[in-house]
Amino acid sequence: MPARRSLSFVTASFRNAIVAETFDLTVAAVVEHSDRFLVVEENVGGRHVFNQPAGHVEPGETLIEAAIREAREETGYVFRPTELLGIYVWQDPESQRNFVRVALTGTAIEPTGVPTLDHGIVAVHWLSRQQLYDRDARLRSPMVLQCIDDYIAGASYSMDALVHLSSSIEGIAKSA
Repeated sequence: MPARRSLSFVTASFRNAIVAETFDLTVAAVVEHSDRFLVVEENVGGRHVFNQPAGHVEPGETLIEAAIREAREETGYVFRPTELLGIYVWQDPESQRNFVRVALTGTAIEPTGVPTLDHGIVAVHWLSRQQLYDRDARLRSPMVLQCIDDYIAGASYSMDALVHLSSSIEGIAKSA
């Protein structure tokens, strides 16, 4: 089991993205099996790129629910998150959009049949870190390889760090 680290990972770039800019809140499912990682090959802007199962958090959805949904929609696998891998901030140099990615690790249960995948998903792969590194120019963002490297290095935080608050004070008071 990877070692847990303290939650002192909020960097200046993270604070700047939250304070000074708008950002896209996304989640990613990082799943490893036999030294290979679950990734999708997707068509984005006419290019085939590689990414973890990932996507935007929908209104009313928790981070965990979003990661489970994205993994299912993009791969057909049932994702069971177990740990928070990290929170990543990246600004796309072309669009200047800021992305905050909450990456979760866990296990995945294979689809029982042929899954219907999200529009734009070309294929589902299990690739090694080296195979992803060799495709560096075709990674969706630098966050893809950074998540893999952090996983290999043993980064891990408790899922208790992810707190989803109720939208009302009454809901918060009832849960206390």
